[in-house]
Amino acid sequence: MLNDDATRSRVRTSWFLPVPTPRFPLRLARNTCTTLFAAVLWIGAPGPVRAEDQTEFREIETKYIFGFTSGSGIGLEGEKEVSAESVTRLGKRDGRYAASETRIEFEHTPTQYIQIELGVLVASHQIRNVTGLDDRDQTAFSGAFGELRYLLVERGPSSPFAMTLSVEPEWRRIDETSGKQVSSFELESRLSIDAMLVENRVYAAFNLLYEPEWTRADSVLERESTLGLSAALTFRPIPSFLVGAEVGYYRHYDAIGLTQFVGDAIYVGPTLYAQITRKSFVTAAWQTQVAGHSLEEPGPLNLHDFARHRLKLKAAVEF
Repeated sequence: MLNDDATRSRVRTSWFLPVPTPRFPLRLARNTCTTLFAAVLWIGAPGPVRAEDQTEFREIETKYIFGFTSGSGIGLEGEKEVSAESVTRLGKRDGRYAASETRIEFEHTPTQYIQIELGVLVASHQIRNVTGLDDRDQTAFSGAFGELRYLLVERGPSSPFAMTLSVEPEWRRIDETSGKQVSSFELESRLSIDAMLVENRVYAAFNLLYEPEWTRADSVLERESTLGLSAALTFRPIPSFLVGAEVGYYRHYDAIGLTQFVGDAIYVGPTLYAQITRKSFVTAAWQTQVAGHSLEEPGPLNLHDFARHRLKLKAAVEF
């Protein structure tokens, strides 16, 4: 949930796992996903990439090469994948703020047009002296999600671009922003379009996002939604590595429909993708908020509805 919650109750349940208080916020991301990433890469690393892969630019699946922006790829028919993905949000107007959500995923492509994904969520929060939020130091199981992706347009001789529609329902028991215990349901819908500008070397992507969310906290039902647009460009200097940049614009509403606008934000940042073996890869993306405004508080950025920085790390193995 993108908006902050000012409720001053501290949550303690048996789900929470003890974690040490970090000296720096970035340690939060390391604590929650380092072990998962190492395990995923160990499983998928039977040997080095063959020498021929270092000189030949083969076709690549585009889903994960753009950072926070999603490509249209859904993989090969029959392909399966396990992965760990962590998104960390850093920085509010004051105090010290770091919140991460790690997704443990299983992905399957039963046909050449459909991809299915299932997984669980683990949330971590390190909050100190942030206005409107309780101080927290916790890590907990936070929910579950699924995703259905359908390839609407396949890239080929008759089409220079590809297009995928995805729908992703998520249930959470921990609020993304505050770490408070809630019951939340969101339904992210995303249209992903990408194009190959230079054959197997340069790619561009565009996303349209709509995410309504219903949250019950303290017996009160809150409704909100987010509308987002993002674009990305990535270049492949060598066959196993891509580097690029992306920009995203997000609008937040205190209603399911696009009414009751409360704030917006613009993010920009670099992206990286590295093929470790023929069946495993890692990705990283960093975004910083460069513009935004909130109706709730003054300031040059919108640090009420959004964080100052976002970091995304992903490691995956295909089989």
